Amino acid sequence: MMGGYAGGQAEYVRVPFADVGPFKIPDGVPDEKVLFLSDIFPTGYMAAENCGITPGDTVAVWGCGPVGQFCIRSAWLLGAGRVIAIDREAERLEMAAACGKAEVLDLTTTNVFDALNDMTGGRGPDACIDAVGLEAHGATIDDWYDRAKTATFMATDRISALRQAIHCCRKGGTVSIPGVYGGLLDKVPMGAAFGKGLTMKMGQTHVHRYLPALMDHICRGEIDPSFVITHRAPLEDAPALYKTFRDKEDGCIKVVLTP
Repeated sequence: MMGGYAGGQAEYVRVPFADVGPFKIPDGVPDEKVLFLSDIFPTGYMAAENCGITPGDTVAVWGCGPVGQFCIRSAWLLGAGRVIAIDREAERLEMAAACGKAEVLDLTTTNVFDALNDMTGGRGPDACIDAVGLEAHGATIDDWYDRAKTATFMATDRISALRQAIHCCRKGGTVSIPGVYGGLLDKVPMGAAFGKGLTMKMGQTHVHRYLPALMDHICRGEIDPSFVITHRAPLEDAPALYKTFRDKEDGCIKVVLTP
């Protein structure tokens, strides 16, 4: 099965794969508006859809990189009533607030669990999205544990964001995981997930399933995906900009290179 929009309607419907023709970008749509249909927009959208958002839900997003930014925007598109973004980089939190209209928490200065508890009246977010994955940078003791284990090749993944998402999510809520995990995860609080009856959804993004729906959002003017671009440069500048991105300099979040 493949998802698509039937007759240009706003309601998402399931249609057989064979009934969906080749995906075409409408004439006149600028390249930068459709560039991220190949990856990060569908990833963020699927992560938000996996939350099973109902109107008014509170969604917390760990990680405000490019995928996290699209998780935030997609949560609004799907009816969230409140979105809270968690990160440690100022420029990412600023984009989440300015472009994503999210409430933001700096994990280096805030006890995230206590803050989310206070912000939701002790209930916890309805859904939590881990858009960080295996290279999480935390500010709690478990982060140091993960660093020691991975540095000595006794573990493969640093999972402080996932642990927080599980602990913070409300009872009966959903944890959605677009962040990539690559090995054997240590100290996963599975007892908490079981005790709270959490639903956990994750996996590779089904990009082609979402193309018609996301193109419709773009054409309706509901989102301009180019908001995430912070740097534009010719291809020959790629090595320098990879370093800029790696070192988190100059507010670099997403680079577009032109041949």
